[in-house]
Amino acid sequence: MPNVKIFVEQALYADRSGALKDALLPIRSLLCDGFKVDIAACQFAVQPVMAMPDLPLVNVEMQILPRPDRTREAVLAICQSVQGLVEAATGTHTAIRVSFLDAATYIALK
Repeated sequence: MPNVKIFVEQALYADRSGALKDALLPIRSLLCDGFKVDIAACQFAVQPVMAMPDLPLVNVEMQILPRPDRTREAVLAICQSVQGLVEAATGTHTAIRVSFLDAATYIALK
């Protein structure tokens, strides 16, 4: 795990999709190292969206399974690193949101 969705305002996406694509491998490496998971556990989606001009033009939503070592502080540190990589790729502020999945009800078929 993590499931990562990156939503980018459509005009910005058209302009910065190459840089964002180049950032995906470093982002994945950071998440795998930080959350101590294998590459196969990751899921990524990057999607152009219509964004409101007074809100962040880039939003990252991440879902992870809870673990004892995934404390609020540890997850926050990883998110700040992801935020830096996405902001460098897109050239704009990026909002990050993380939610924990319910391990008892989560199902994944791969």
